[in-house]
Amino acid sequence: MSKKDIDRHDVLQRLIRKEIRRSHAAKLLKLTVRQVTRLKQAVIAFGVAALIHKQRAQPSHHRLPEKERAKIVALLKEKYPDFGPTFAAEKLREIHKIDHDPKTIRAIQMKEGLWKPRRSKTTDEHRSWRQRRSAFGEMLQFDGSYHDWFEGRGGSTEACLLASIDDATGKLVEVAFAPHEGVFPVFAFWKHYLEKHGKPRQIYMDKFSTYKMNSHAAKDNPDLKTQFQRAMIELHIEPIFAQSPQAKGRVERLFDTLQDRLVKELRLARIESVEAANRFLKDTFIQAFNEKFAVEPANPSDLHQALGEKERKILSSIFSRQEKRTVQNDFTFSFQNQWYQLTEDQPVTICKKDEVTVEEHLGHTIHIRLRGKELNYKILPERPKKVPVPFVIAKTPLQPMKPKADHPWRQRFHTDALKVSSYKGTF
Repeated sequence: MSKKDIDRHDVLQRLIRKEIRRSHAAKLLKLTVRQVTRLKQAVIAFGVAALIHKQRAQPSHHRLPEKERAKIVALLKEKYPDFGPTFAAEKLREIHKIDHDPKTIRAIQMKEGLWKPRRSKTTDEHRSWRQRRSAFGEMLQFDGSYHDWFEGRGGSTEACLLASIDDATGKLVEVAFAPHEGVFPVFAFWKHYLEKHGKPRQIYMDKFSTYKMNSHAAKDNPDLKTQFQRAMIELHIEPIFAQSPQAKGRVERLFDTLQDRLVKELRLARIESVEAANRFLKDTFIQAFNEKFAVEPANPSDLHQALGEKERKILSSIFSRQEKRTVQNDFTFSFQNQWYQLTEDQPVTICKKDEVTVEEHLGHTIHIRLRGKELNYKILPERPKKVPVPFVIAKTPLQPMKPKADHPWRQRFHTDALKVSSYKGTF
């Protein structure tokens, strides 16, 4: 008996013993007087069993046939043991043509011990909700996630997934596996993005060292910027840095979903390499994901700005690692333990002590620029050697030079002495 049945029985027993009236009992049980009368007569005739519903603990008339239920249980245990109810229901419908509500699948999973309800998170910290941006391309949220995406297949243990999601639509715009979240993988990601979609107005990301300098020196000097910040300034794209993970919650929740769904999709497709995974993302996953989760924006406009002709030409230069070097007196300089010699034939005039920009492009090729022009150079096999200046040591000590008697200096001194003596002789 449930607590409700016990309470009803207690009230009805008091009514039978005439401790209370039927109207009072109806008020306590929140029933009509007629229902109370019927229950009283049933308890007198059949006892406490009259209060228990006849269908309790009986199988439902709408339950699944045992044969079909057994088939679902076998599939869940064999192919989808760690799938959530919703995802498992989708795969049963797509692959096995078994169409049932996720709640039905959840009940089966819970009974078979394949799934447990999650406990709701409780926090005392208050966070206000931020409204979505109104149009596609107005703001992209971007981040990277390290995870065992291939579950050890192909000998891989952990890979980095770079992803950008549109804030207005929740659309997964671009996603790709990369070796790490460093400068070159991030530059390759955004170079491909801009060539395909154009320039978004804003990019929302965290304060990872690839995107923002977090040292005390950088806080005191706002001119110190990362390579990524420098590229965004050249492209006129505004970077926004989140103060907490919750601030860019859309991309954080995206990775929670991908670490569940994408891992299982890669497993079902038997993908075990980064190259195959990137093809799968491009050809299959992104479109299916957006059809399921993307929403309509408030404004149907696309605020991506198309790249101009000049920007396309210099895009490889913008997305390169750039450093400054000073030209030596012999028109050489060093970069990454390698010496470079500027040749005589150049598109601009080069002076000693000029500061040139050394660009390391995505293909790890080196390009040198001065005043917007690319310079010609050759790689030196070793560091230029300094030519020693010969130093001669005299064998005998130098003697002071004595002018000869007919030396002009002596003649001048002798003439002056004669003038003085003749002047004195006149007195």
